[in-house]
Amino acid sequence: MTQQLLRITPSCNASQAMPISADRVLAGAPQEVIHNLFTNSKENFFCGVWSSTEGRWTLNYTEDEFCYLIKGKAILTDAAGVSEEINSGDAFVIPAGYEGTWETIGEAQKFYAIYEES
Repeated sequence: MTQQLLRITPSCNASQAMPISADRVLAGAPQEVIHNLFTNSKENFFCGVWSSTEGRWTLNYTEDEFCYLIKGKAILTDAAGVSEEINSGDAFVIPAGYEGTWETIGEAQKFYAIYEES
């Protein structure tokens, strides 16, 4: 079977905002939209577009994630307290095992590609 190229665009019109799990929220009342556009046949690689409203919440990554911030601003702080400001146009990787917080300033949107060990 021949596969076709899949273009990923920032449009998230088909998705609905959902609150970040209350047990993870540290500040604000952030809402997120996850528009997963591709899952591979092994169901361990995913990509699409994610966005959120303002707020701060905990992270505990079991997967590796490549991100490209399309718009907005975020601050990621690891468990040791080291903070990184992420701005529109920045690309970054959050490795499996990363623990800390994500804080969206205003609204943010990113492309994501996630790989999870089987």
